[in-house]
Amino acid sequence: MELYIIFALLALIGLWLVWAYNRFVRLTNRVGEAWSDIDVQLKRRYDLIPNLIETVKGYVQHERGTLESVTEARTRAMNAQTVEEHAQAENMLTGALKSLFAVSENYPDLKANTNFLELQRELSDTENKIQAARRFYNSVVQDLKNALQQFPTNLVGSLFGFSDRAFFELGEGEAAAAREPVKVSF
Repeated sequence: MELYIIFALLALIGLWLVWAYNRFVRLTNRVGEAWSDIDVQLKRRYDLIPNLIETVKGYVQHERGTLESVTEARTRAMNAQTVEEHAQAENMLTGALKSLFAVSENYPDLKANTNFLELQRELSDTENKIQAARRFYNSVVQDLKNALQQFPTNLVGSLFGFSDRAFFELGEGEAAAAREPVKVSF
């Protein structure tokens, strides 16, 4: 009888280990999926920027520095490798785009250009999607962090080598300005 109890306990512990391991696999895969959602929206944003710059170029002849800063920020964001690098590069890109839209206020013909207005609308929509994807990603990362830190699942996480992921956060330098999506107003 005691042998059955020992086997039953071992079986329960084994089942719990399998469940805990599978939970970590699920959480890790969800983090990857959530980052993929962010990546899709960031690529969409990167694809819109050259069209926006070409549209603006014809109107703002004397604003070469602003256009170059947008291009440079876009390149840096596209080349970012880690979540932290992406966050820093996205802050720079957001600031550069805000400068570009501020400059466009001085050019009434540009503000009336339908192509410019459509690109601006698409970019604003993309900013909203990035924000939603970032919230989802950070939520899933929080679930993974909790599982890695709570007892007894922290034992399973460390036993099988599951690792923490970084939040996709905005940097402190431009946090106040960059926490809002690019605003479009005409």
